[in-house]
Amino acid sequence: MTAEPGAEAPGVPVEGADGEGGGEPGGRWVGALSLANLGVWVGWFGPLQLLLARQAEHFTPGHKASTLALVTGVGAAVSMVANPVFGALSDRTTARVGRRIPWVVAGGAGGAAGLAVLAWAPDVAAMTAGWCLVQLALNASFAALTAAVPDQVPYRRRGLVGGWLGVSQVGGILVGTALATAAGGIAAGYVACAVFSLLAVVPYVAMRRDARLPASARPPFRWREFVSGFWIDPRRHPDFGWAWLTRFLMNLSYSISTMYLLYYLTDAVRYEGDADTGVLVLTALDAVTLLATVVIGGIWSDRTGRRKVFVVWSGLVISAATLLLAVWQTWTGAVVASLVLGVGYGVYTSVDFALLTDVLPSAADRGRDLGVINIANALPQVLAPAIAAPVVTHLGGYGVLYALAGAIGVGGSVLVGRIRSVR
Repeated sequence: MTAEPGAEAPGVPVEGADGEGGGEPGGRWVGALSLANLGVWVGWFGPLQLLLARQAEHFTPGHKASTLALVTGVGAAVSMVANPVFGALSDRTTARVGRRIPWVVAGGAGGAAGLAVLAWAPDVAAMTAGWCLVQLALNASFAALTAAVPDQVPYRRRGLVGGWLGVSQVGGILVGTALATAAGGIAAGYVACAVFSLLAVVPYVAMRRDARLPASARPPFRWREFVSGFWIDPRRHPDFGWAWLTRFLMNLSYSISTMYLLYYLTDAVRYEGDADTGVLVLTALDAVTLLATVVIGGIWSDRTGRRKVFVVWSGLVISAATLLLAVWQTWTGAVVASLVLGVGYGVYTSVDFALLTDVLPSAADRGRDLGVINIANALPQVLAPAIAAPVVTHLGGYGVLYALAGAIGVGGSVLVGRIRSVR
């Protein structure tokens, strides 16, 4: 699409007809994008790794697993709807600063507000409401940030940028866990995550580099077309469908593995030290090996022009890590599994993101289509508690749970081979 006369502004590219942005972004933009993405993951995983579990235990000590499943499940259901909707709205936004930045700003502010609600929640109902607000708002930011990559990054560089986004993801998990641990209390942990998440978007917004949609190029809004657009027929776009399914299975495996890590240390490993610190140590070890592989994996994939083989083998490594948790329920076993998990997830994160951007059906609807893909991130958060709670309680405990996670991950790795348009 072309801009109206005089529509362009310095530093704000207008998307071209070839489906790529107005110029390759530099390292400063990639750094700012990664920092903003890190802030989103801090807002999610400070709560998910520790704070929500501790809060559930505080409100309902006898039913902590069920309460955590309820809160995270409802929040994930909100996320599942919010991400594609906000992605589609950002596709249609005609603001002067660009079509993604307004949603990054609104999402960052709303996410901080939701974390504040969680900090002073008096009961489970308020806790659930606060977490739903966090999921709603941060998904607006996340949808806009991920859509900015295919807007502005050419195909040959997406593995590299995906690698840096992987760095920010694991960094967000690590920083969020560290803030939750160091803050000294549940409320203080939420406030620390809120402040960090809000400040992290400032450099990205200040750069004002965003793809702009001229008002004349925006199609008329019709409710029926807007809603029906979220169904992307896998018969017409089979590679998109297979990519969605493989990501769903890999994220379901990962969600099952990580959501109950705190309880795994206390109830299965019988960790003798402070369990919060134990989770932080395992997260840090996972981060070390992930950081060692995530950018290298993306660069290697870009240079070879191949995506699938990296996704397949990294998925198998992730599954091996979950199986270690199933059969080696000791602190040493958890340490080794965390190191192995980081190796696999580092390569998977960068290369799978590049693969997904290569199979998007439409350049004009990237935000919507990536939002649909991101349902494969959110839906496992709904299903993981529903699967994990009965398995842990009645069907064999943590050994069966982590063996199941490994089997699901293997299934995701195998199905990557069904994608035809990407090598």
